[in-house]
Amino acid sequence: MIGKLHTQFTNSQYRRIADSQNLQPMRRFIPLLIVLLTLTARLLPGPRTIDDSYITFRYTRHILAGDGMVYNPGEQVLGTTTPLYAGLMAGLGLLTGGEHAPFPILAMGANAIFDALTCLLLLKLGERLGSARAGMSAAIVWAILPFSVTFAIGGLETSLYVLLLTGAITCHLSGKHTLTAFLAALSLLTRPDALILLGPLAFDRVMSSGFLKKFLPHSKFIPGNSALTIKELLAALVPTGAWFSYAWVVYGSPIPHSIAAKSVAYELEPMTALVRLLQHYATPFMDNLTFGVPGIVVGIVLYPFLFLLGARAALKASHRVWAWLMYPWLYFTVFALANPLIFRWYLTPPLPAYILIILLGADQLLSTLVKYPGQKSLPKQTALTFFIILLPTFLASRDWQLRPDHGVTRPAPEMAWYQLELFYRQAADTLEADIRAATATRGVPPTLAAGDVGVLGYFTSARILDTLGLNSPEAIPYYPVPSEMHANIYAVAPDLILDELPDFIVLLEVYGREGLFKDPRFVEAYHLREKIPTDIYDSEGMLIFERNE
Repeated sequence: MIGKLHTQFTNSQYRRIADSQNLQPMRRFIPLLIVLLTLTARLLPGPRTIDDSYITFRYTRHILAGDGMVYNPGEQVLGTTTPLYAGLMAGLGLLTGGEHAPFPILAMGANAIFDALTCLLLLKLGERLGSARAGMSAAIVWAILPFSVTFAIGGLETSLYVLLLTGAITCHLSGKHTLTAFLAALSLLTRPDALILLGPLAFDRVMSSGFLKKFLPHSKFIPGNSALTIKELLAALVPTGAWFSYAWVVYGSPIPHSIAAKSVAYELEPMTALVRLLQHYATPFMDNLTFGVPGIVVGIVLYPFLFLLGARAALKASHRVWAWLMYPWLYFTVFALANPLIFRWYLTPPLPAYILIILLGADQLLSTLVKYPGQKSLPKQTALTFFIILLPTFLASRDWQLRPDHGVTRPAPEMAWYQLELFYRQAADTLEADIRAATATRGVPPTLAAGDVGVLGYFTSARILDTLGLNSPEAIPYYPVPSEMHANIYAVAPDLILDELPDFIVLLEVYGREGLFKDPRFVEAYHLREKIPTDIYDSEGMLIFERNE
């Protein structure tokens, strides 16, 4: 696939860029160089795996062990929102050691390839929408942008998800309807919020199929020359139908418990998500690291303006791109209204569209403003190269560190912070010997309760009680807890612990400060076994409790 895309990029537009800068011999190597940059930016840091990734890996392990797609063996609970990625990891694991495969490394390697393909698609989209220069810049930025790199090396499904969305829109613009439908279906099985793009995409496809032509026969926006086919419908319905049918039978619903759990467990101010999204959309290249607060103030006006210019140019190139143009803003609206806790990886999916269209707008604007005689004049090309390619690349690279202060000390984005996961790994190592001993004695594994269960679930053999409720639906009825129990956005429900009586509990102190740890029933039932010093989230350590006999 890389070779095919590489050939498509060696066209007259790249030739003009190369000629204008005396880079004629280099033009054929631009896609290859970007692929190498993308792979290097992910393989060089090494795995810096995020807690949520370990949740997926535990599901994957149980698939390979024959327990089914479950978090705790024998408990038919769907706690993951990414069944496709879990299945992909199971397939890779089957080839590399089964349930004992090195899943963090497999995920990093697969994600590096996914991101490289996304970069090639951005090159192609830039060319198709009228600016190979903007496509090149978007690809380079995506290769090194911390919002891309962090979650690739963090083991999340984000790289696959972004590739599928970008691939779907690329095929849609090319009229490859069956492949578009198939990629759209896979994206929905990777993340349910794919519906934010798939809805407009499906609407545009219906419009172009001729279904609405009889109602608006003179509309130039409804070509009506490409009827829907059975093959196309099957490409969309077979993957999704197969999964939804399986999920209904096995779990009772295709909707993951994690969605319901997150909606009640966190206590947030009404506009928390809106503020975070505004900051994010004002700094798509992480401009705040260079320009500080003024960069946010300028960006909140500048980037939507450039996006509008780019959208106008993109629509001239292909009116069917409107669904992708709407996607960043629909994504913004949905998450602002839902007001969930915005995890860092929630901010990544709309960025490829947002960044490419901004760069397309900047290219349009600067090409007009920088008026030098001759399309190939050196001053004009130098200005365009600086503002469209070099400046965004510099801004996107500012978050990188040569030697991170924790974990693997190879160059990595500062955003790829996983100190909390390292502390959880320390807690898991502390408990695993006793967990195995208890399992041998009882015949069943003891229960370990925690609010962050990824690392603990992956590195221990305990049955996990997920106090947040993502993988333990029995926790959901205990939330929300009273506001006075919150010292942070999340607080463990005391009644959940005292009703379930897990054998071990691992929590950041802040999660129980105002509620669980003040409950006299808890004080009587548990003793503090170990405290790992840390002030993460203003906590006073990571606490390991054991139930009194």
